[in-house]
Amino acid sequence: MSMTPMQLVAEARAQIQEVDPPSAWDSMSNPVQILDVREASEFEAGRIPGAVNIPRGILEFRIGELPDFTNKAAPILIYCRTGGRAALAAVQLSRIGYTNLKSITGGIMAWQTANLPVETEKTNYY
Repeated sequence: MSMTPMQLVAEARAQIQEVDPPSAWDSMSNPVQILDVREASEFEAGRIPGAVNIPRGILEFRIGELPDFTNKAAPILIYCRTGGRAALAAVQLSRIGYTNLKSITGGIMAWQTANLPVETEKTNYY
């Protein structure tokens, strides 16, 4: 049975934990990794402060190479533009052993709508 992209995202969302942007911001007062799974050009245009960029297309291949992501039990907030790619990424990361994942509902668009901080200076992406 084939599925539409939106059905895939809905199925993924049913399997993961999501958190609204203000709650995600509050959780950042504790140690947490912030993972942006958008493309590099999207990341450079504006991102959540402290985020690391690993585009969704190479996520499973690259995440284990980064020292900040070797502890598979450490908390990770995942986001994209509107939440779809982040939900799919969270499912895949859980399949390879990551256990403390939350997707930011509505992605960077909802983050900006909530008037939360966004940074645009050059930073690391993979």
